[in-house]
Amino acid sequence: MSINISIVKDYDEMSRRAARIIADAIRNKPNLVLGLATGSTPVGCYQELIRMHKEEGLDFSRVITFNLDEYIRLPPTHPQSYRYFMDENLFRHVNIKIENTYVPDGLSADLQRTCKEFEELIKRAGGIDLQLLGIGANGHIAFNEPGSSFDFRTMVVNLSERTIKDNARFFKSIEEVPRQALSMGMGTIMEVRKIILLASGVGKAEAAAKSVEGPITTDVPASILQRHPNCIFILDEEAASKLVRKAR
Repeated sequence: MSINISIVKDYDEMSRRAARIIADAIRNKPNLVLGLATGSTPVGCYQELIRMHKEEGLDFSRVITFNLDEYIRLPPTHPQSYRYFMDENLFRHVNIKIENTYVPDGLSADLQRTCKEFEELIKRAGGIDLQLLGIGANGHIAFNEPGSSFDFRTMVVNLSERTIKDNARFFKSIEEVPRQALSMGMGTIMEVRKIILLASGVGKAEAAAKSVEGPITTDVPASILQRHPNCIFILDEEAASKLVRKAR
């Protein structure tokens, strides 16, 4: 097994290509179980999906979604919570049923129980058909930081100092960035049927190259995707700039 690589010109083309794959999957299976990511990378993809819904009739009415992660102790009304992000950037603009959208509950009084229930919800839905991923500059997937076991399921994680610094740009100050989150583990992610990973910009080039061409190591969590049977990396030219082997 190896990762399929698609190199595109820029962020906009990356977003359109990912959206087309997702749209085709929904049309082929209207009750698709779709895994979603947050952050700046997938926003363009979500904007294209919204356009497809409004202009081409892409139907989300039977789609079920699961988000990768959520900050702990950040209410869903907070502009930096991932529930708020998904509502603002996708859910409110398409005809998806909110009760079919699952984001881990970071306000739960029993976080361990919440993690187990999230896993059960995924199983009850029949597993995730298609998972959209981004990648951190240190190779993290969701909040699976370097050193995380590849066997972990949905869990409470402590954010690394680098991730806290990377995410500080979204908050008024670095002190406001939560230090913990709920996150799908790599064990859960590796069970999905198909994965699309998006990376844009030179800041992601090293992580992309190590994930695709480097050894499989917990030091680069995304490197485990080399073992996934159906995984595609869609990289813009800058994100692909450090690859030794390049294909389109």
